[in-house]
Amino acid sequence: MIHAPQCWPPVSTFSIVARDSETGDLGIAVQSKFLAVGAVVPWARAGVGAVATQAWANVTYGPRGLELLAAGYSAEEVVALLTGEDPGRAERQLGIVDSQGQAATFSGEQCIPWAGGIVGDGFCCQGNILVGPEVVNAMADAYRSTTGTFALRLLTALEAGQAAGGDSRGQQSAAILIVREGGGYGGGNDRYIDLRVDDHPTPIAELRRLVMLHRVYFQLDEADLVPLDPPLVRWIGKQLHQLGYLAETEADAQTTLGALERFASVENLEARFRTDGQVDTVLLEFLEARSQDRAPELSP
Repeated sequence: MIHAPQCWPPVSTFSIVARDSETGDLGIAVQSKFLAVGAVVPWARAGVGAVATQAWANVTYGPRGLELLAAGYSAEEVVALLTGEDPGRAERQLGIVDSQGQAATFSGEQCIPWAGGIVGDGFCCQGNILVGPEVVNAMADAYRSTTGTFALRLLTALEAGQAAGGDSRGQQSAAILIVREGGGYGGGNDRYIDLRVDDHPTPIAELRRLVMLHRVYFQLDEADLVPLDPPLVRWIGKQLHQLGYLAETEADAQTTLGALERFASVENLEARFRTDGQVDTVLLEFLEARSQDRAPELSP
């Protein structure tokens, strides 16, 4: 294993690695006072496991850890194997969750304090160069208590860690990686959500915005549909007229739907446009936000 040269900056990081018990999705969310943390820390493979490698990060822990998990080793066994053969293990930090939701975390005794981790049911949280143990404790509490999508729970854990003090050196980058079999674009890979904020004054807030946009563009849900009745057609027509898609404030349903389809195409929301007498509420929220010249207020 390669020992990280001391001229490289440590990935001063807090992260959560988890498995969603409802879907089997595996994911990692991470924030750091480090440029492009998403290019270093998170590694995951659907049906296999997820790995976060940080501090004086050994990036070989990612692919090697996934190989070992795929071979049937548990999270604890993989931590022991990876660190046992690494002469630089004293400066490493590692979090792993396997496909069964078993979790393990490791912090070398020479990681820059405060450094440590916590293991819960189906997840682990870890961090280094933190203000104190309250950061990982807050992350664990938030993940356990939050309901909603897996992405939302991971983001909420990051936000809780930051609210508790986070990285003692500040903020710079954040990332979220969630893998699902066939979950990538067109079903061609497992990268269900793979979003990074490489350099930003408030990276977790920006990451939340990107996750919301991912939901808008790629996550279609039948629960987001409502009947397209006459009052709603009139409301849609007014929004489209304000945006220049309709010449009249009120038009017939066919003309209004044609204008709504053009709007959806311009906004890359074609998949949310329907012709079956229903309309997607996410498309409506996006339309209202655009007509008011503001960002749509949607949750991940």
